[in-house]
Amino acid sequence: MHWMAWRLPLCDETLAAMPAQAVREHGWWALHFTPNVAVLDEALLLDVASAERLWGGRAALRRLLLAHAPVSSPAPDGQGAAPHPRSQWAEGRTAMQALALLRLKQAGQELPACVPDGLPMHTVTALRPHLATLSNLGCRTLGDVRALPRAGVARRLGEPCLIALDQLWGERACPLSWIDPPEHFELELELPYLAAACADLMHPAEHLLSVLQRWLRTRHLGVLRLRLCWRHDLRRLDGVDVPAWGGMELRTADPLQELSHLRRLLAERMAHQRLAAPVNRVSMKTLQTQAFQSGSASWLPGSADERGGEPWSQFVERVGARLGDACLRVPRRREDHRPEHMQLWQSAGSVMRQPGPPIPSGPRAGMAAEADPRAALWPAWLLPQPRLLTVRQHKPCLNGQALRLMAGPERFESGWWEPEDAPPPEHAAGPQPAPGLAKREYFVACNAASGWVWVFRETSTHDWYLHGMYG
Repeated sequence: MHWMAWRLPLCDETLAAMPAQAVREHGWWALHFTPNVAVLDEALLLDVASAERLWGGRAALRRLLLAHAPVSSPAPDGQGAAPHPRSQWAEGRTAMQALALLRLKQAGQELPACVPDGLPMHTVTALRPHLATLSNLGCRTLGDVRALPRAGVARRLGEPCLIALDQLWGERACPLSWIDPPEHFELELELPYLAAACADLMHPAEHLLSVLQRWLRTRHLGVLRLRLCWRHDLRRLDGVDVPAWGGMELRTADPLQELSHLRRLLAERMAHQRLAAPVNRVSMKTLQTQAFQSGSASWLPGSADERGGEPWSQFVERVGARLGDACLRVPRRREDHRPEHMQLWQSAGSVMRQPGPPIPSGPRAGMAAEADPRAALWPAWLLPQPRLLTVRQHKPCLNGQALRLMAGPERFESGWWEPEDAPPPEHAAGPQPAPGLAKREYFVACNAASGWVWVFRETSTHDWYLHGMYG
């Protein structure tokens, strides 16, 4: 068995009024490294014997704990200087030994040559009320107390003292209340000041995000939706009723544990937000989470995990938060034979919040098109609306010259299920193609002035239209 004891920063200014919150936050941090974490008196106890091998050994785990330790409490001199992390922890063979060594280090005393026999008596909680009595008996260390007759110690000091000594030496189990993170994250933080602008909420919001990250890592989850709320200090301002709470919702397309992207989204959204009244409290709550699976690293040089860059979904969300969802559009594939209806342009935010495959890009972009042999003659660019062409001697003309029909016709009749006054699809952005029945014959055509183009003839009116162009 091997235990580590970390001092809880209960005297930190932001956590002084809520020690339970400090216990919860730092307990979630410790659960990222070991599943066995408990709180005893003023310390956080970590059973690392079963987890140290997973982190590369005891020394490697110790370095990780020191590198990712939470913010330490201010120094007792009142000058606000945070002590070094190494002075905030100790380790021992049992939980009580680790706690005793931590108290010895906090008191600034030297480590005795023999542990635990040489430890001073004040390092054990059960012996503190009896220090004067033990001193009169000539005891100076825990070894001296343990050398006393057990029957006499139990009669004069009480059985809890013997139980504490047995637990210190590891001869009796030490019952601890293990920390278990809740199933849903919800945390409130009272501000030490009144926030008059959204910029004043960024610091407490980032603190809540840091705590959320510890909870996500503990539960092995990634966040998809969360809500940040703030409580207004006033109920009426300039004769106008002010709601008790205001807030905003953040969404992501992929589950996240590393919250740098959420911090950027929060900063962008806060830049466009305006508070209805000064704020005295903020809260954060997860609305949707999902099991998080981290990707495997590759051993091959130049692999995707070694290349930098921002994921596409995060780029869309960040730009959409900065410019607005309506300013950024992405395509979605539709099951329709009409070329102008094969894809639908929607606002980026609505696409990220809906299930369904996006338009493929990259090397796999042609896989869907290759399933239809007619797609080999489809152009790369379509006009927003088909352009009516002039006809001379029953031949379509473009830029003053007649077009030669090189391939075709490709006939289809589709859209019979849509009325001509059908509303646009939900979440559609920008101008939409005309709904209704389409009866067409498509041709690949060309002339010297226009190059290669894609035209069609309406079978009902025999009008010719330009619909696409080739590269």
